[in-house]
Amino acid sequence: MSENIRISTLETTDGASGSFGAYLAKPQETPKAAIVVIQEIFGVNAGIRRKCDKLAEAGYLAIAPDLFHQFEDGIELDPDIPDEMDKAMGLFGKFDQDQGVRDIAATIAHARKATGGGKVGAVGYCLGGRLAYMTAARTDSDASVGYYAVGVDNLLREKDAIANPLMLHIAEEDGFVDKETQAAMHEGLDGHPKVTLHDYEGMDHGFATEFGDRRSEEAAQIADERTAQFFARHLA
Repeated sequence: MSENIRISTLETTDGASGSFGAYLAKPQETPKAAIVVIQEIFGVNAGIRRKCDKLAEAGYLAIAPDLFHQFEDGIELDPDIPDEMDKAMGLFGKFDQDQGVRDIAATIAHARKATGGGKVGAVGYCLGGRLAYMTAARTDSDASVGYYAVGVDNLLREKDAIANPLMLHIAEEDGFVDKETQAAMHEGLDGHPKVTLHDYEGMDHGFATEFGDRRSEEAAQIADERTAQFFARHLA
């Protein structure tokens, strides 16, 4: 069962507040935990909603916050359409990531309340992969996963704040994450007791997307199974 909901933003220092939309997918039975699904640069589109639906099928309450509400509500883009890819890249350049993490924190709080104080994890893709790393460092997420996270080398100064388990899936031929960046991720994180990195030989950015030309079925299934086992161990 799924629905569109509203989530209250975290109150700012000047007392301002508001709300943003989110896609919610519920399991048939009582959820064993909740997972926040963090969008790519394409908004909460059909692929992200499918990620939520699959998590609900696995017994989790899944919520995908509309982080692009910074610009307008309900942005949905298709990476296989050149004009929409260009728009997505433009939005990425203007996106306030700190505000995005605050919205994720608000979503985690909403999910924790909805599950009666149960565990809440997070999983993100692309931009969402980067935000998953930031979520692990800046929020009380119980376990976080990032797929093909961009720019993590610039966030390694935050690694000591990671207190709960984090898994990162790295595409070795990622057009947006070069080999130097991947090497920096390994150098900075391989020794971290809470962080696990997995590399995917020959894979490009977006290999685990649900729909479209970027998906690699074999690699996506391997990564998703690792993610499922990770959440089963740390959340369920």
